Amino acid sequence: MTAEGFLEGRRLQLARGVLLQCIMGGYPPARFYGSDDGDLALVADPAQIHRLPWSDEPRAVAICDADELSGGSSSLSTRGQLKAVIARYAAHGLAPVVATELEFFVFAPNTDPTQPFRPPVGLDGRREDGQSAFSVSSNNGLRPFFSEVYKCMAALGLPRDTFMHEMGVSQFEINLLHGDPLLLADQTFLFKHLLKEVALKHGLSVVCMAKPLAHTPGSSMHIHQSIVEIGSGKNVFTDSNGEPTAMFRHFIGGQQAGLADFTALFAPNVNSYQRLCHPYASPNNACWSHDNRAAGLRIPASSPAARRVENRLPGADANPYLAIAVSLAAGLHGIEQELEPSAAIQGEFAVPDNLALPCTLHAALERLKRSQLARELFGSEFIEGYIASKTMELTSFFDEITPWERRVLAAQA
Repeated sequence: MTAEGFLEGRRLQLARGVLLQCIMGGYPPARFYGSDDGDLALVADPAQIHRLPWSDEPRAVAICDADELSGGSSSLSTRGQLKAVIARYAAHGLAPVVATELEFFVFAPNTDPTQPFRPPVGLDGRREDGQSAFSVSSNNGLRPFFSEVYKCMAALGLPRDTFMHEMGVSQFEINLLHGDPLLLADQTFLFKHLLKEVALKHGLSVVCMAKPLAHTPGSSMHIHQSIVEIGSGKNVFTDSNGEPTAMFRHFIGGQQAGLADFTALFAPNVNSYQRLCHPYASPNNACWSHDNRAAGLRIPASSPAARRVENRLPGADANPYLAIAVSLAAGLHGIEQELEPSAAIQGEFAVPDNLALPCTLHAALERLKRSQLARELFGSEFIEGYIASKTMELTSFFDEITPWERRVLAAQA
């Protein structure tokens, strides 16, 4: 939209079906988004209108809510779903607080998708070989890129906590500061957009796939979660003696009750399960533990005031609005139903069958289809539309024969 049209308050409308567009560009049948495929109104959030600092010509981005023309948020909007979850907490006098940790890879341009990704050539003329995890100098070869990333983050008002080189080859992680869930989802979305755009300016490719390289750790989007009382700001996970509360237990119990049903919402792509089934500290279970990275739900070491639950299931490919909404909704379900968690696990452990998660997109979608809880929390229209879109993507994947199949199976009798 032109700046003039935006400032005049001209309404921007969008077909409902666009919210269910699959990643290849197609759409499920119209019955999943209203047979007329009528319009939604895109209503800009005044707090999320940003001049784009990397653009040579003046441009801005406005994060919008997708509202029905008759009023109210569209049930197909993931941002709207998150706002609804936050409102359900507010009805109890509670406010969730979250932080996201986003991992990503920086690669050289990949013009042939049949070839593996490669790290870029750095300022020293060499490609990273994977020996730079947590090094203080590991990203010096990409310093011009990261310098512009930092400047653009500041220009967009994106505060950062820590930035580090992760375990993978040319893999990095940013930790965003904790705060309001909607704000953190907006910031995570803007940061991913920023990364992609700045990378293109520097002749690089940022990849947020869950598992872009074989035999290498995948990229996660861990979600740290706590709850405070509205007004006092007190963390309800900790009592006056500094001990865990019943609400803390019930929140974990809700997460455990929902994680298997909701796996397809946290892990939305075929590639997501490459990360989960080759763990490298990417657990595919609903166990919980104190400071054990093998558990899907980890309680990080912290002071009692900072007691929180880390959901380690989502990958970097997850929709931040949806992943945060789903995780918080599961926790609130546990609080409302006073669900008790399993016993905490420590050290090496075997995952009980009832805490194992689906390990393929097909299995995860089948589990989501059977979930009455998902429909209760997010509505049948959203869940059925999501399944329809993701089923199209899975079918498209099965329409192709992979290099592994040609290499390994062609010679078989």
